[in-house]
Amino acid sequence: MLNIRSILFFVGTCCLFAACEDAQEQESTTYSFDMEPLTIDVTDPNSAANFSEVAVTHLDWDAVVNFDTKTIEATALWTIDNKAGSEKLILDTDDLTIKNVTLDGGEKTQFELKEEHPIYGRALEIEIFPETKQVAIEYATSPAAYAVQWLNPQQTAGKEQPFLFTQSQAILARTWLPCQDGPGVRFTYNANVQVPEGLMALMSAENPTEKSDNGAYSFKMEQPIPSYLFALSVGDLAFQKIGSNSGVYAEPSVVAAAAKEFEDLPKMIKAAEALYGPYRWGQYDIIVLPPSFPYGGMENPRLTFATPTILAGDKSLTSLVAHELAHSWSGNLVTNTNWEEFWLNEGFTVYFEQRIMEAIYGREYSEMLASLEYEGLKEEIESFRANKTLPDTRLKVELEGRDPEETFSGIPYNKGYLFLRNIEETVGREKFDAFLKEYFDAYGFKVMNTEAFIQLLNIHLIEGDETIAEQLNLNEWIFEPGLPAKHPIPTSDKFAEVEKLITDDMDYASIKETAANWSTHEWLRFVNKLPRDIGTEKMAQLDETLDLTNSTNAEIQAAWYKLAIANQYEAAYPNIEAFLVNVGRYKFLGPLYTEFAKTPGGLVQAIQIYEKARPNYHSVSSGRADKVLGLVK
Repeated sequence: MLNIRSILFFVGTCCLFAACEDAQEQESTTYSFDMEPLTIDVTDPNSAANFSEVAVTHLDWDAVVNFDTKTIEATALWTIDNKAGSEKLILDTDDLTIKNVTLDGGEKTQFELKEEHPIYGRALEIEIFPETKQVAIEYATSPAAYAVQWLNPQQTAGKEQPFLFTQSQAILARTWLPCQDGPGVRFTYNANVQVPEGLMALMSAENPTEKSDNGAYSFKMEQPIPSYLFALSVGDLAFQKIGSNSGVYAEPSVVAAAAKEFEDLPKMIKAAEALYGPYRWGQYDIIVLPPSFPYGGMENPRLTFATPTILAGDKSLTSLVAHELAHSWSGNLVTNTNWEEFWLNEGFTVYFEQRIMEAIYGREYSEMLASLEYEGLKEEIESFRANKTLPDTRLKVELEGRDPEETFSGIPYNKGYLFLRNIEETVGREKFDAFLKEYFDAYGFKVMNTEAFIQLLNIHLIEGDETIAEQLNLNEWIFEPGLPAKHPIPTSDKFAEVEKLITDDMDYASIKETAANWSTHEWLRFVNKLPRDIGTEKMAQLDETLDLTNSTNAEIQAAWYKLAIANQYEAAYPNIEAFLVNVGRYKFLGPLYTEFAKTPGGLVQAIQIYEKARPNYHSVSSGRADKVLGLVK
């Protein structure tokens, strides 16, 4: 018989052996992948450029920004690789005035602007020689260039100086730069930009941190980028450092609050690098733009453009920063060949964003974010179904003869995320992380398409295993509309507690007490789960208790205002109008205008508001709102 000491020794020894076995098992499941980059052909249905024959490789850009005429006069000097010995270079343009074209330092050449396409602009065909190395194009932009928004001082925070920013995604770079305007073509660039004295110019490049004395600025981008990431902003701006390689630009009255809001940025960079390898762009800065910016953020390399609507004061909306940072790997580093492959950009980025948020704030936090997006995805799919456009809920879409904006939605973002999450849950996180880390390394500064990604999955993760292939269900996820019947469903215990408060006889005092400790995400869950036909009486009681109409959090405002419109809760209408006039982010505008347009009276009211608001919007937002309100087909 063993005495107690012998028993403890025996148990301890077994535990030691078990620990050793676990360590050996862990060591044996350390994955590595040797990805030899596949050869990927680049085609683009939305570009007239002949990049397969002659590709641009470097840009020297000299520009003068004129706020009086709302134009940019510039010379674009392109270095080219004439792979096919072609005698013509074809670039994309839209509403540009082409003044002169020369070759290799000054020799004039013939050029022609081809017939205008209603979506894609006019191809610029330039005569070159097989030995031509450089092509210089003198041109001017139109005051109505779709990519460029010119703001008067009253549209800024400071109210004293004008402001300019560009938004080139998806095919708008051609409205301010003659270029090969597709994501599959990369180039490096240098730029010299002259702006009015007292203003600062910034680009998607190495940037100044102080204003110049004479308004002259020089830029350098040594990593090759596609045209949609070519970006410029000009305004009364200040810089505040946040980390060793990060900081924030904003108008002087905004910069301190922005720096405080983004103080976790160095942690995000560290978490991202721990997941999928080193940040390869040097500096990572954020510029907070005026409210008319049409997106939450834009991942311009080295300088993310961001909406001020994420400045909530409590860092609750900074998942957007994690998203734009993640683009430094997915999208900017490994880029979709064309816009039919947009999910390879955004689906990967949402997955990466969620992993960053989980690493910093925990799984429960990231699951709240994922759950909100999942609910929004289901609602969006049903909207596509109702509009008989369900084919556009496939991950890989068809864009021949279409504007990529026509299919823009949350589908590539959130369905793409769920697809990648399904892969993770099927093969295991450790294996999938190793796969993605090698993927970003092997395809850095290269392109990717859906077929090549499927090939990588087959080679490295499926490996002929029929069970894994069945669980991954690649064909249905990628090429079929909607969601597969079996898909990951994010869950949150905190959201379950929130939903318990929503009853027919809600205890408003109890809700107020509980809500005092809610995050923005719990507030959103509460508002989004309220009955769509809750009625004005309960809306008024909730508003009296929680003061939702006067919220200063843009996400909560948008959710509450949508419910208010649906229930014709007129007490909120003045705030809704002010919101629509002052905010240009289409994520918020679209649902509110859509809700108004559901009734004849609401449509009339929406158009009245829109007449005041439209001058404040970027063309991306106004173009979409025009369609929602039936102002254009």
